Amino acid sequence: MRRLKPDIYAIGAIDWDARLFDRLIPLPDGTSYNSYLVRGSEKTALLDTVDPTKTDDLLSNIVGVGADKIDYIVAHHAEQDHSGSLPEVLLIYPDAKVVTNPKCKQMLIDLLGIEDGKFITVEDGQELSLGEKTLRFVYTPWVHWPETMSTYVPEENILFSCDFFGAHLATSSLFVDDEAAVYESAKRYYAEIMMPFRKQINSNIAKLEKLDIRMIAPSHGPVYKQPEFIVDAYKDWISDTVKNEVVVGYVSMHGSTAKMVSHFVEALIERGITVTQFELATVDTGKLAMALVDAATIILGSPTVLIGPHPSAAYAAFLTNALRPKAKFASVIGSYGWAGKTVEQLTGLMPNLKAEFLKPVLAKGEPKEADFLALERLADEILAKHKGSGLVN
Repeated sequence: MRRLKPDIYAIGAIDWDARLFDRLIPLPDGTSYNSYLVRGSEKTALLDTVDPTKTDDLLSNIVGVGADKIDYIVAHHAEQDHSGSLPEVLLIYPDAKVVTNPKCKQMLIDLLGIEDGKFITVEDGQELSLGEKTLRFVYTPWVHWPETMSTYVPEENILFSCDFFGAHLATSSLFVDDEAAVYESAKRYYAEIMMPFRKQINSNIAKLEKLDIRMIAPSHGPVYKQPEFIVDAYKDWISDTVKNEVVVGYVSMHGSTAKMVSHFVEALIERGITVTQFELATVDTGKLAMALVDAATIILGSPTVLIGPHPSAAYAAFLTNALRPKAKFASVIGSYGWAGKTVEQLTGLMPNLKAEFLKPVLAKGEPKEADFLALERLADEILAKHKGSGLVN
């Protein structure tokens, strides 16, 4: 347990060894499950619990700060990495009430079987006094579930933001002390989890700017003593601004698509376009997601398997569709043997991508001179599109 402010403590757990979140998201740097304790002159509140695997750490830390009684447990978000210890905490502190919004209440009943009588529901902007400290509840939906809310303590100007502004990063530092490392982890977190909700995030940031926030304490990663660092980063990521960058994700079975990608990437580089290339069968999906945040153009390269794309390319298309990046242009390149619907199927998997699809380039078998020339024309078209969008001087 560590102190943020007088009578406000971080009492969560660091998961140094976690490498996969939700059996889906890579965690190269581990993560933390942040829980906070706020002690007023009259009442004590626990803000979120932790993942069930770290329940013992949480309970030990509660004892360590001398909290012999907990009056309220604030549940910002029903996902189990923040709520999973709640049933056991309630067993040990049976008089505690779970404070949350109506949507989150129902989710906690559904997910954890918590009794209806254990809850106090609060509305947006409602306050709860602890005596000398106040909890003001701020609805911040869709960061990244519909029920998510935050808590603001006006006496200390702290925002407890739950997943909003978080970073999957296991670190012994309570506060941000390496901005470059935290920026990288926070951008990965945004790309993997928050990017589909850019418009909702914009509305939530506008709402939070009405508060005098001088510290942001998220539920993953270190605490921000300079909140403008992460808020400004989010404003950039959620904006409609893209960069003179192309993401090329490809997979090749017998070398034909790989030859096309190599030629195409070189052509883009020669035209002054920044390229990030990923081999989709072995890609770190977090790095792919990060690259999608700012790219103006997305290219998927795939051979044809039977009549459709390689499964790795199909998954990349599915992922792109789920993340909804702000790319302006997209296309498909690859090879086929006798026939196929690779282009139709890949583009059909990305209805959420509001991009202009440029003419694809498909080679029959080994790429030939005409195919390489077509790739050069595609590179020229991308350059022209980027120039027309003001991305290239």
